[in-house]
Amino acid sequence: MENIVEFINEYGRYLVPTRLQVGDIIEILLITFLIYHIIIWVKQTRAWVLVKGLAVLLVFWAVASILNLRVILWIFLNSIGVGITALLILFQPELRKALEQIGQKNIVSSILPFGEGKEGPERFSDKTINELIRGTYELARAKTGALMVIEMEVNLAEYERTGIEIGAVVTSQLLINIFEHNTPLHDGAVIIRGDQITAATCYLPLSDNMGLSKELGTRHRAGVGISEVTDSFTIIVSEETGKVSIAREGQITRNVDGDYLRAKLLEIQKKKTIAEPKKMRFWRGKSRDEKKAD
Repeated sequence: MENIVEFINEYGRYLVPTRLQVGDIIEILLITFLIYHIIIWVKQTRAWVLVKGLAVLLVFWAVASILNLRVILWIFLNSIGVGITALLILFQPELRKALEQIGQKNIVSSILPFGEGKEGPERFSDKTINELIRGTYELARAKTGALMVIEMEVNLAEYERTGIEIGAVVTSQLLINIFEHNTPLHDGAVIIRGDQITAATCYLPLSDNMGLSKELGTRHRAGVGISEVTDSFTIIVSEETGKVSIAREGQITRNVDGDYLRAKLLEIQKKKTIAEPKKMRFWRGKSRDEKKAD
């Protein structure tokens, strides 16, 4: 009983509320934000099983501390260093994926507005959008499996090297010929940069997301996998059903039609629109229409 009272007195003093400063509130909010996103990440990977195992070990440690079981505490203290090293080795793929996702522009820009408001070059032309949609749904009608990865900000050269270099302008006829059955280039993914098909038969990382439907095969898992480790936009045509899916940011949207696909392609196109900034108009004075209204 004395050990339990001593344990409560020792660790309870850290729970006594003190006067909060502005910095303390900011710190609490930041830690809460980080813990929330770590929990979300853990639940989506096999690390969730590890967390449950660690929770059991922490319960044993708490019981050993309360009852002052010195041998068990000694084992815990002397195995912490080895345990952390083992966890880093075992979960290296998951940790790498998490760091890659943190480094992606869409995540960082939501917290820190680096480069916000800057207009970059147009990713691809309207003609490329039309050719992609035409080729995708021609393949879908013929129930020909296809996997097309459109490069965004993250360079896909690492995956291009696993395939065969093409370097040709995107056309529906070329896409259909590449994915035609029993041809040398039909297996694997096509990588598209701008208005060009840069490589075919490329190997992509498979997603280990347990939440994906069991109906999805290797092609769909590869499409989701590349979208988890990069900011790419992937179009997938099912060989079994002929349905079209898209994958982005680790999420897959299944059975999309041509209008939906076009809307998403236009969204990532970054097409420049001619619009006069309000500040410039202020300095140049009122337009003719505004003067007439006056």
